[in-house]
Amino acid sequence: MFAKILYPTDFSDVAVKALDYIKRLKDSGLREVVVLHVIDLRGMDSVRRLLGEGEFETLKKNKKEETEKLLNGVTQELAEAGLKVKLRVETGIPVREILRVEKEENVSALVIGSHGMSNLQEILLGSVSEKVTRKSKNPVLLIKR
Repeated sequence: MFAKILYPTDFSDVAVKALDYIKRLKDSGLREVVVLHVIDLRGMDSVRRLLGEGEFETLKKNKKEETEKLLNGVTQELAEAGLKVKLRVETGIPVREILRVEKEENVSALVIGSHGMSNLQEILLGSVSEKVTRKSKNPVLLIKR
């Protein structure tokens, strides 16, 4: 039914919980998982001005390397479950990047946690998962706490 899914993660508890659901989908024909993490740089202009361009680029590079290490653990877990895995680290506004990658990768569904790392931000701005669910062209499996 869902041969290829997109799994956006921010490494929150509910995102980790979603991994169990993804592994269970293998029995329903799931073959490939695109694991995505979006480095959200909104509001980082002040940090860029404070650090300067060179130090900011170093900070950004270090963040990407740290993210890739965390994603390698996710990759290993999914591979051990017998799934093909593709990793993507993008930079930008999470909702936009998730929807862009959904289209680029031609996935058949998304699996996303209902709440991310910043519950306060979600209350004030609206959650990423809610916006993705509303705007996605594909089915979305929303994992609750």
